[in-house]
Amino acid sequence: MRLATVRRDGGTRAAVGDEAGWVVFDETDAQELFVSPGWRDRADAALRHPARVDLEPADFATPVPRPAKVFCCGLNYRDHIVETGRPVPEFPTLFAKFADTLTGPTDDIVVRDSDRVDWEAELAVVVGAEVYRADRDQAGAAILGYTVSNDISMRDWQQRTLQWLQGKAFDATTPVGPWIVTADEIDPRRGLRISCAVNHEEMQRGDTAELVFDAADLVAYVSQITVLRPGDIVLTGTPGGVALGMPEPRWLRDGDVVTTEIDGIGALRNTIRYDVGARADAV
Repeated sequence: MRLATVRRDGGTRAAVGDEAGWVVFDETDAQELFVSPGWRDRADAALRHPARVDLEPADFATPVPRPAKVFCCGLNYRDHIVETGRPVPEFPTLFAKFADTLTGPTDDIVVRDSDRVDWEAELAVVVGAEVYRADRDQAGAAILGYTVSNDISMRDWQQRTLQWLQGKAFDATTPVGPWIVTADEIDPRRGLRISCAVNHEEMQRGDTAELVFDAADLVAYVSQITVLRPGDIVLTGTPGGVALGMPEPRWLRDGDVVTTEIDGIGALRNTIRYDVGARADAV
């Protein structure tokens, strides 16, 4: 099953779908739907009927608009660890984002005050049940499903200090979507191809089976620190091939189209737009 937040009639609505199309619900977004009692029975019943709505890529908004917590894991694919010159970590390398950081799967990404903008294709995990101090099995059972993300990073800001947050938390720069595929239909541990292309040139290609810490590992680890609730998101890290790892980095420029794709889930297509206040040499 797919869960989405779609733009309809000047607002948004929740939608559930499969390969045959979509059914739109009264709830304002997917998050409002999947926190409601009995939502799964309602969704299953809707998908048993043949009536469907066709939707275009631009109709989809970020599926989870109000996560209370967004945790991210850096240095989690072995090839990316190698390109950064760091050792394989013993524990997950965590940092946080905020709900304001998120944007839609086809929305423009507006860049301000940075000229070292980089891509990071990521598998995102959406939590579907409250979980605290969980073991791996409990954490896995709390996962609602998976979606696609790109941790667009302002490397000049990120590298100002040893703390990464400032380069990772610019508003509306982290696309997520286009929908959530529920965990009963997909298992990233078995291996899903993940890729990122800039203007149709593939920059990253990886496999989720190569994660050092997989989705259940990360949810369990984070839950030792803080309670996770339905709608919270965990980004699992990026494979090798980022601009930062290049001998001569090719930073994102105005008008570049970034396509982020995970097999079995879907794709994001976002255009980079430099604000008029951005540095002239970045455009």
